[in-house]
Amino acid sequence: MSAVADLLLAIDGVTVDYSGFKALDGFSMTLNKGETRVVIGPNGAGKSTLCDTIIGRVRPTEGRIVFRGEDISRLPEQAIVGRGICRKFQAPGVLPMLTVRENMALAARQDRRWWKSFGLGIPAADRAVIEDTLERVGLIGRAEVPGGQLAHGEKQWLEIGMVLATGAQLLLLDEPTAGMGPAETARTAELILSLGGEKSVLVIDHDMSFVEQLGAPVTVMHQGKFLKQGSIAEVRADPQVAAVYLGHAA
Repeated sequence: MSAVADLLLAIDGVTVDYSGFKALDGFSMTLNKGETRVVIGPNGAGKSTLCDTIIGRVRPTEGRIVFRGEDISRLPEQAIVGRGICRKFQAPGVLPMLTVRENMALAARQDRRWWKSFGLGIPAADRAVIEDTLERVGLIGRAEVPGGQLAHGEKQWLEIGMVLATGAQLLLLDEPTAGMGPAETARTAELILSLGGEKSVLVIDHDMSFVEQLGAPVTVMHQGKFLKQGSIAEVRADPQVAAVYLGHAA
């Protein structure tokens, strides 16, 4: 397969300018089909703005974002989600009064208009997806528990599962291990690694232990700009990264 055929997402010279403050400053990167990529950088580097811009919450001042060959830079967020991109935010957003299975069902349902989503049961076409995803994220035994009663790590896994259940090709995971202990973090890394080749995953995080466990290519941002890309070992060895991200000279 050619490099062009492999390409899923291209961020081309994107700038987001807030009255003179550039949250993104000519930032570019690409992501291939089935690739997992980690984006790191110090606070204020522009990582969350990058996700906001990909998903359509923020409009680029300059540059463009191309997904599957289509410029999506000016599309509304709902249209971008419909194209096959879904985002998990740092804070879990599950509905606390609905069970784990019901939360998953809402994500899996192809017709997401609210009046179609409640009171009609789970369509047969969605059931297999829901059960498979619950098994995959380790929550099959918790399927009837209200979302609000889950432990923090379980809520994070449920929301990752909800992103998966949408069938999106590109998953944006914003700090998926926030608030987790070492065991939960390791389990989350295993879950993301299991998606390799099946989904494209863009992970925003700053936990270097978690980044090492993923073993994926790393893109480093600083002040809204592209700084460095490579393996975790290459990134750690780079003097610029050490200065701006790790906080010391190499």
